[in-house]
Amino acid sequence: MKRLIATLALGLALAACSSGPTRYIPALDGDDMGYREQRIEEQRYRVSFRANPDLKAAEAEDMALRRAAELTIQNGYQWFHVVSRMTDVAGGSRSGGGPTLGLGGSSGSYGSSVGLGLGFNLGGDSRQFESTIEVLMGKGPKPADPNAYDAYSVLSRFQ
Repeated sequence: MKRLIATLALGLALAACSSGPTRYIPALDGDDMGYREQRIEEQRYRVSFRANPDLKAAEAEDMALRRAAELTIQNGYQWFHVVSRMTDVAGGSRSGGGPTLGLGGSSGSYGSSVGLGLGFNLGGDSRQFESTIEVLMGKGPKPADPNAYDAYSVLSRFQ
């Protein structure tokens, strides 16, 4: 019994950690929250950010843009152009509310029983969004293109 309680407590603690608030940190594993980057060519990177359910799709994309801006400056460039972008649901679900009904039974050496449970599910949104962008970095004047971003301006939004 003690082992069962310890296992349940550990499981609840891990679940609480995984669904906590999103932090802007490097992702340690492919399923972890945070940012990842992959250099494709000297001036080209693929950047992604995976968020917990507390952030929506647009906010996950903002975090990917933030990482792209940091990489742009770290590599000696001033602006970046988003060549491609994709934001997808990486996990979780969105459920609607409504009434629920449960029925169960058991039997043993002391007799048998039947139980009926009624409830109401409030629903919720536990989706995790992951935004992936491919960027091309550049120097000099930023192109007059809505997909081109000044790296310093992007970073100033997060300070």
